[in-house]
Amino acid sequence: MRRSNYLSGMKRIFIVLVCTLFLFTSCKKGGGVTPPPPPPPPTPVTDNDPLLPGNPTNATGSSSNVDNYLKDNTYYKISYSSTRGTSNWVAWHLQSEDLGSVPRSNNFRGDALLPGAWYQVQNEDYNGSGFDRGHMCPSGDRTATTAGNSATFLMTNIFPQAPNLNQGPWEGLETFIRDNLVGTGNEAFVYVGVTGSGGYGLNGTTSFLAGGRITVPSKAWKVVLVIPKGNGDLARIHSDATVLAVNIPNDNRLFNTSPSGKNDWRNYLVSVNSIETDAQSAGIPLNLFSAINDSIKVNLKSKIYH
Repeated sequence: MRRSNYLSGMKRIFIVLVCTLFLFTSCKKGGGVTPPPPPPPPTPVTDNDPLLPGNPTNATGSSSNVDNYLKDNTYYKISYSSTRGTSNWVAWHLQSEDLGSVPRSNNFRGDALLPGAWYQVQNEDYNGSGFDRGHMCPSGDRTATTAGNSATFLMTNIFPQAPNLNQGPWEGLETFIRDNLVGTGNEAFVYVGVTGSGGYGLNGTTSFLAGGRITVPSKAWKVVLVIPKGNGDLARIHSDATVLAVNIPNDNRLFNTSPSGKNDWRNYLVSVNSIETDAQSAGIPLNLFSAINDSIKVNLKSKIYH
C-alpha cells in the first residue's frame, strides 16, 4: 500500500511538472513579442552601378531618413530631401549603349514611389515660377529606351534651374560629356547635385516654390569620372582617370543661350574637393569617390579639368 501510494504520488508530481512546463512554454510563445526580422543587407553594387565609386552622402532607404533618402529610379539613383523637395544628388552611369533615337518624353510627373507621408512635387508646382524644370540626369543621357527617357521626367530628378543656365552652359556641358568624354570608347560615372537656397530666375531672386515645399538652390554642381570601357570598373579607376567638375551659380543674369554661351561652363571648372567643401558648409555631408583606394582618390579629387 505504501509503495503504491508513493508511486501514485510521484506520478501526480510528474504530471503537474509536465503541465506546468507546457503552460510556461505556451505562454512564452503566445504572449511574448516576436522580434522583427533583421533588415535585408544592402544590395551589393556591381559594374555600371552609379554608386560603385561610393555613396556620396551615405544615403539610406529608410523613410525616417527624410533628408538623405536613397531611392533607385532604375535608370539612376538619388539622395532625396523631403524638406527641400529636390534631390541632394542624382547619380548615373553613362555609356554609348544608353544613347539611341528615342524622342524626348516630356511627361513631367510626381514620383509616386516616395514614402506616402511625403509631399510629392508636381509639374504644376513650377508654373509661373521663373525657373525651368531642370534635369539632373538629362533626358539626352537616356535615349536608348522609352522607359529610360520617361524616368528622367520624374520630379525627383528635377530642380528649379535658371532658364539661361539650363538652356545655355548646362545643356552645353551635357552635350560635351556625351560627345567628347564618353563617345563610343569610354564609360562615365556622373553625379549632379544642388546646394544652398536662393536662385535668380526670370522673376528675380526666389528661395522657395510651391508655398515653401521646394527650395530653389543657389548653386548646381556636376562631377564626371571617365574611364575606358571594360569590366571590373572599380579596380580600373586609377589616378589617370579623367575628372570634370563644375559648380555653377543658379543665376539667370550670368548666362545666355547663344552657341558661344553654351561653352561658358568652362568658367566654373573646380576640383571635387572644392564642391565637397561648399556642400558641407551648406549642411550636406558630401564625400565623393569614397569606395576608391585612398591614394588614388586624393589625386582624383584635386584635379581640375582643362
